[in-house]
Amino acid sequence: MRSSSTRASQDWLIRFLEHRIGDKRIIRLIRKWLKAGVLEEGEIRIADVGTGQGSAISPLLANVYLHYGFDLWAERYRRREAEGDMVIVRYADDIIVGFERETDARRFLEAMRERLAQFALKLHPDKTRLIAFGRRAAGERRSRGLGKPETFNFLGFTFICGQSRKGGFLLKRKSRSDRMQAKLKAIKAGLKARMHEPVNRQGLWLRQVVKGWLNYHAVPTNFPALRAFRYHVTAQWRRSLSRRSQKDPVTWTRIAALAREWLPKPRILHPWPSLRFAVRHPRWEPYAGNPPVRFCAGGAQQ
Repeated sequence: MRSSSTRASQDWLIRFLEHRIGDKRIIRLIRKWLKAGVLEEGEIRIADVGTGQGSAISPLLANVYLHYGFDLWAERYRRREAEGDMVIVRYADDIIVGFERETDARRFLEAMRERLAQFALKLHPDKTRLIAFGRRAAGERRSRGLGKPETFNFLGFTFICGQSRKGGFLLKRKSRSDRMQAKLKAIKAGLKARMHEPVNRQGLWLRQVVKGWLNYHAVPTNFPALRAFRYHVTAQWRRSLSRRSQKDPVTWTRIAALAREWLPKPRILHPWPSLRFAVRHPRWEPYAGNPPVRFCAGGAQQ
């Protein structure tokens, strides 16, 4: 599920902030920030709703808003209302909620609509779905004469109900093709702007860009996408260098040597979900009872 805020209520936002901030000067400063307006098409527009998209504080304020408007309520619902297991994952306004029982999912969806409406929020009509996903999804759909389980997108990945070599359930993640194409298009534009720079400067820039993309997407089951991304970047670099001189086209042998020198190789860096989420209860930890740090729910942008 994904919740989309048309415009957050500034009155509710200030009330949420006052739960944790006792300094009236800070609250007054945030009020001024909200009323500062946003520059759109050369005009400053001031609205009495929303947090000002693009402003430096907007992601933080939007996350505070959803923390009180959704997080605390959803956690209470999980403990008191859900009959089966329930998992909640939120990053900014992207929300995924998993349920053991379909009845829980349907009841939660209706309750969620009502909860968000109280705070001037609503679910995105095109991106909010109830789907069968998980270990039993394939078998249940097969028994109904349906096709493969549906997939969903989250944080740049497509999540797929896959099958392991032993025939068991395997959660597969692969980079979204549209996001990869958009990144490759941006790299192509960057190479065009740097066409006449020295090769080592181009290589240094490409190394940073490719490394950042590979590091984020280096999850298990996604190696083919990593390899394809590096290949396409290499091909783009070859075409860019070849355009500098029609008399001296860059061969694949030369570009392969440059890629080995400058472009990082694709490899899986992140653990499997079963390892990432195999955490112990806090009371089993050595710092339980007197922890040196405090963890808070968090996302990023509105």
